[in-house]
Amino acid sequence: MPAIKKNHMERHHLRSGEKLEDFVYGAIDGTVTTFAVVAGVAGAHLSPAIVLILGTANLLGDGFSMAASDFLSKQSHNEFVQKERRREEQEVEQTPKQEKREISEIYRRKGFRGTLLARVVNVITSNKNRWVDTMMDEELHLYTEQKSPMVSATMTFLSFIIIGFVPLFAYVMAYFNTFFAQHTFPIASLLTGVTFFCIGAVKAELVGKKSARSGFETLLVGGAAATIAYFVGMLLSMLL
Repeated sequence: MPAIKKNHMERHHLRSGEKLEDFVYGAIDGTVTTFAVVAGVAGAHLSPAIVLILGTANLLGDGFSMAASDFLSKQSHNEFVQKERRREEQEVEQTPKQEKREISEIYRRKGFRGTLLARVVNVITSNKNRWVDTMMDEELHLYTEQKSPMVSATMTFLSFIIIGFVPLFAYVMAYFNTFFAQHTFPIASLLTGVTFFCIGAVKAELVGKKSARSGFETLLVGGAAATIAYFVGMLLSMLL
């Protein structure tokens, strides 16, 4: 496979993986926090209307807050990388001999010696962009492929509100269906449990873990958060 085509495919795979990562973690946070609200209200034996009010407020408010934090975090990181790149460009222009020695030392540590090392250093330093890219990657470990803050924040927000709506679905359906009205919280718990497991299985693809194990881990974490919220709601309802 030609190197250009291979690099293009690798960059596309990296960007797709980053978008999936934003979606998965937004989905986990949205589902956990929303179901915790639902469980807390259910534990307090409050009306379904209150579940919908508090759950929807949490879904939109926390979703926006998480997306905004994600945006600002990615933007700050990108600005830091750009600042470091400008500094490296100045060093390459002002102290080229020293920077060339640094390139030589980097590849010496990788096992290059003699004529081969000299050729590698000459190829890298013959192009300024390539030279700076190498210093960014190998010396500073700041990769030039940067996430788009807006894309990342949008993926986070959408996954937060779309997947995070699952715990509220049964409460919406309760207004239209008698079965849902009679078994609202159990149905919400079942749907959310399945969602937790599925999100965990997808997350396993990002971290190279077994899907079933990751699914159960996410289910346990989400279930624990909901259980705590349920009993806190029940306790407060008895005290107040």
